[in-house]
Amino acid sequence: MKKLLKEFEKFIMRGNVIDMAVGVIVGAAFQGIVNSLVNDVISPLLGLIANTDLSYLVLNVRGVDIKYGSFLTAVINFLIMAFVIFLLVKGINKLAELGIRKDKNKKAEEPAKPATKICPYCKSEIPADAVKCCHCTSDLEEPVSE
Repeated sequence: MKKLLKEFEKFIMRGNVIDMAVGVIVGAAFQGIVNSLVNDVISPLLGLIANTDLSYLVLNVRGVDIKYGSFLTAVINFLIMAFVIFLLVKGINKLAELGIRKDKNKKAEEPAKPATKICPYCKSEIPADAVKCCHCTSDLEEPVSE
């Protein structure tokens, strides 16, 4: 039993499980935002053009109501919501891509200078801006690269 509990603790404490839990919680919170956007903004705008509430469509078979209109409305709402999420994710990815491009351009413009160099006489590692080797006391006339 202790071994099982240790394995469970190891599983729970892995980074990807915690990341997934955070993702689910943030996703649930994000769902409220997307639902509000679809129900309060996009659906009324679509309602001006076409009737998106088809819940009044009912098929009666032997006294049983088959509410296919409600199903069609749910499918339409799903498609609208999926499209809105697609656009949001696409926009977020585009913003992230712009940030990555800026970082790459910065790195390409400013190559990092090495902090140390090798003395050509004693082959010891010394500071890059040194003019005299601290090990062999040789004068260094020109910058030496590794």
